[in-house]
Amino acid sequence: MGVICLSLALGYLVFLAGSVLQGFWLVGPDGRPVANDFVMVWAGGRLALDGQAAAAWNWETAKTVAVAAVGHDYDGLYPWFYPPAYLFVAAPFATLPLVPAMLAWLTVTGLAYALVVRGFVGGGLGLLVAAAAPGALWNLVATQNGFLTAALFGGALLSLERRPVLAGVLFGILTIKPQLGLLVPLALLAGGHWRTIVAAVVTTLLLAAASALVFGTDVLAAYVASLPVATKINLAEGLVGWAKLQSVFGLVRLLGGSQLVATLVQGAVTLAVAAVIVVLWARKRTPMDLKAAALACGALLATPYAFVYDLAVLTIPAAVLIRRGIDDGFFPRIEIVGLLLAAALILSFLVVPVQVGLVATAIVMRLVLRRAFAARPA
Repeated sequence: MGVICLSLALGYLVFLAGSVLQGFWLVGPDGRPVANDFVMVWAGGRLALDGQAAAAWNWETAKTVAVAAVGHDYDGLYPWFYPPAYLFVAAPFATLPLVPAMLAWLTVTGLAYALVVRGFVGGGLGLLVAAAAPGALWNLVATQNGFLTAALFGGALLSLERRPVLAGVLFGILTIKPQLGLLVPLALLAGGHWRTIVAAVVTTLLLAAASALVFGTDVLAAYVASLPVATKINLAEGLVGWAKLQSVFGLVRLLGGSQLVATLVQGAVTLAVAAVIVVLWARKRTPMDLKAAALACGALLATPYAFVYDLAVLTIPAAVLIRRGIDDGFFPRIEIVGLLLAAALILSFLVVPVQVGLVATAIVMRLVLRRAFAARPA
């Protein structure tokens, strides 16, 4: 397993180095920054620092700030749809010029992600697993928040039994990416994790209050006003491209289904996954690491709004399966084949830009459930 992970990680390094040399990543051929998803995060942070936080949700204003930082105009808007609390995340990085900010962003969030994955696997192998995960590669390419959300999600799950309050705080912070937390309340309620629930609610409320206090009450109004637009752009009109949505909703729309049909199918899948999570988390005999792995997979399956960089979260269940294999002294063939197939599917997104991540997540979920409903506590 270590050899496979090391080979993948080195392959990613070569790919990224080639992307830099060809001017596709971080810095273009002209030496100026490449416009990517991070530019609007930087612009939002910059506007917050300049006392114009609500303007982060004004795409034209935010793009003007981003263009000034990039040094040239670019196609698209990379609109900002995040809750106001995300400004606390963005602002510190906006104190740096754009390219150093990108590198700092990937370094800080990447280290947090790697340490959480190491917490599940243990030792140097844990770091190799984190580096080898294909979701990590796409997060690096997009300079997105996959590392951050995986670190928060995984850190909360890792802390749940021994440090329930810390777990709640991390789940509360995860509300900066609310679409990934749809099943978290159900899982915590089913498992009777009341201290974590209280801590998560308090953290969420404190973040909302702090956002209003620091950035002004108009940021909440700006965020709420952006939600119908976000739905229209991403789920109704598909301006980002249906193939980019790694969800059942995106797949139905890609195949020509209407928004209503896609919503109904996604809703049915979400309800089915939620039912599985509730049953699993209510079972006392199922070990927590397998519950955590199932919830991480379920979070990706339950939302209509997931991108390939969000698949960094899929590293959590993969790490759990790898740790289980190490503890057992052998890896079942089905798990080796399943994990390698899932990795290959996610990597193939570069040449086959369809819902490969959705299929990969379903494969990993099946592997997790295979163990979860048969396992007994250690």
